[in-house]
Amino acid sequence: MSEITVLVPCYNEQESLPYFYPEICKVAGRMKATYGVDFSFIFVDDGSKDGTLGVLKELAAGDERVRYLSFSRNFGKEAAIFAGLQHATGDYVAMMDADLQDPPQMLEEMYRGIAEEGYDCVGTRRVTRKGEPKVRSFFARLFYKLINKISDTEIVDGARDFRLMTRQMVDAILSMSEYNRFSKGIFSWVGFSTKWLEYENVERVAGETKWSFWKLLLYSIDGITAFSTAPLAIASLMGVLFCFLAAILIVVVIVKTLVWGDPVAGYPSMMCFIFLIGGIQLLCLGILGQYLSKTYLETKRRPVYILKEDNKK
Repeated sequence: MSEITVLVPCYNEQESLPYFYPEICKVAGRMKATYGVDFSFIFVDDGSKDGTLGVLKELAAGDERVRYLSFSRNFGKEAAIFAGLQHATGDYVAMMDADLQDPPQMLEEMYRGIAEEGYDCVGTRRVTRKGEPKVRSFFARLFYKLINKISDTEIVDGARDFRLMTRQMVDAILSMSEYNRFSKGIFSWVGFSTKWLEYENVERVAGETKWSFWKLLLYSIDGITAFSTAPLAIASLMGVLFCFLAAILIVVVIVKTLVWGDPVAGYPSMMCFIFLIGGIQLLCLGILGQYLSKTYLETKRRPVYILKEDNKK
């Protein structure tokens, strides 16, 4: 009998879990009766500061299918995903959030896409961003357009982490053991045939989002530096361009001084140009620093996460 392991990263989800667990159990029971597939659950406590771990312990005590992993501190969702995939034992692995923004009932259609239609992965994407601030939605769409232009890896606009994958695809993802992880890019990079299911945005059932605008901005920078070297090429081209402009300006200044004998004129514009060049240089250094910092972190070979507690050692 096939088994689906449901991976659920959790960070301060004490309020959401009592709603999520009954819903996923309903779907699991229905799918076992219809398709004869078993379920197991892995909840990854990403260093929560509320009572999330206590709730998970209660669930595990009452359901032998439930396994929880608890980190020593907050390592981030990417680390939680990686840990869950490492410990997943099912023939298929589903990833979803605990806030019910990922509708559990879609798992049935996702399973049919793999078992009956032959796909390796069935993912989901939001066709609307109802309920999100307009500024956040604007920058999210801008990010997808930008990264798809400068990267060879296609990342679908509105793609969620909510997906069902075969064991072969999961093993391929685990083979990419890099420290700086950007899962949306990794899922696309490993390839495999993927079917996309579209749905409208669903509000959180409880609690608050953990993704502020600043965190999303940093996450987008991680994605760009992880799957594109275009910013480095742009910085190099800007350097060549400004060297060329500087050479032209030197000629202009020399000719102007010889003809009109007025070396002082143009001082304000020259200062503006110096500030512009300085800003461009700092920007290029910042781009180089981003890539250098990623290389530095990779060479230290620190673990992606540290496990503090596990109910099935």
